[in-house]
Amino acid sequence: MGETTYGIGEGPATRVSLSLPEGAAEAIRARVGKPGFSAFIAEAVERELRGQVLDEYLADRESRKGPVSESARQRARQVFDLVFAEEGEWPAPG
Repeated sequence: MGETTYGIGEGPATRVSLSLPEGAAEAIRARVGKPGFSAFIAEAVERELRGQVLDEYLADRESRKGPVSESARQRARQVFDLVFAEEGEWPAPG
């Protein structure tokens, strides 16, 4: 049988170990409490990945079509966030 592949934000939770500066860990606990710590980190990682995917898309578009204005970049980020927040989905890796 093949191994199941999950998209970003999908699949069962898996335990990982990470290191953070204590000040960052304390700030997270102060905002969300100990029970919300993992969810906070997961959401932050997903935001970062979503930003990287968008940056890759914009870089690809620039290489094909030329420069993208700052206002277009901001609008793209708003649309990207809105669409994927509503759909609860991520673009396929590519």
